[in-house]
Amino acid sequence: MRRRASLVLLAFAVFFAAMSPLLRWYAFPRLAKIPPSQYQETVLEAKPATLLDYSTLKAKKVDKVTIVQTLKGNVEESEKIERSSGRDVVVWDALSYIQGPDGKMVSQIPERYIFDAHTQAPVHATGEMVDGDPVRREGIEYKWPFLTEKRDYEYFDAQSRTTAPIHYKGTRTFRGMDVYYFEQTIPWTKVPMPQKMPLKGVTAEQVTSTGMTRWYSTKRMFWVDPVTGAPVNGEEIHKEEMRDAKKMGMPEDTVTAFAGHVKMREDYIVATIDQVKSQRVLILLLTSYLPWGFLFAAAGLLALALWLEARSRRAASPA
Repeated sequence: MRRRASLVLLAFAVFFAAMSPLLRWYAFPRLAKIPPSQYQETVLEAKPATLLDYSTLKAKKVDKVTIVQTLKGNVEESEKIERSSGRDVVVWDALSYIQGPDGKMVSQIPERYIFDAHTQAPVHATGEMVDGDPVRREGIEYKWPFLTEKRDYEYFDAQSRTTAPIHYKGTRTFRGMDVYYFEQTIPWTKVPMPQKMPLKGVTAEQVTSTGMTRWYSTKRMFWVDPVTGAPVNGEEIHKEEMRDAKKMGMPEDTVTAFAGHVKMREDYIVATIDQVKSQRVLILLLTSYLPWGFLFAAAGLLALALWLEARSRRAASPA
């Protein structure tokens, strides 16, 4: 009986030993993915800020500028692309809506971001765009890959429609969490006019035809949970200018359109951290808790099987 029990324990030890790497290297890359129907809203504020007053065509100080960012999963489009590409795809219809202290629209930039549900790598398909302009993204945007590494990543900048490195700057503690801190600086770059202008009856094409240009620079900062790859906080030191502005009747040739230190609102930071903490447990189950637990269980079962086998041999030997 002892020998039979030792064989059963040995079989379980082999099973758990085999399951440990399978969970980490086979099951995890296939099971961990972004759901296609995800919806997320984030509110950011710049307090105080500099904003162009279109009634006087001069820049002025304001108490607050609010930016509402929404990410909405487009399930119908993702299924359509999945059928043609043969991979799990997420389509996010994103919108960055900027409003002044009076609640009126300053600008809004819609995007369609298409990426691999497992790796977060961009997927190039019809409909990929920023503010109506077709783009071909390279690098990540909004979210880092699961199990983020301590290295630089390529990050897509929607304003300039270009990709540039976002640099890993070290591990930090944010609200009790160990996170990776990343920075990206976009130097002054000429960017397109928003398709929707705050002036009624004035289009981006009309403004561009006068010769006036829009320039933009930013320092982008993210605090990223390395397990889920989700940013738990984000900030930008954002600057926009209208140049050659006298052609539009402005008193100065270079006018600040928007400048401020943009930060996530406190209630959204708290909500994001709570959501990330719940999601990271599922990732850790597949990458750490269960694989290591199975390894320890296999070692324990193997030791018990060998002990029972040794006892059975001693009991069977003659006195």
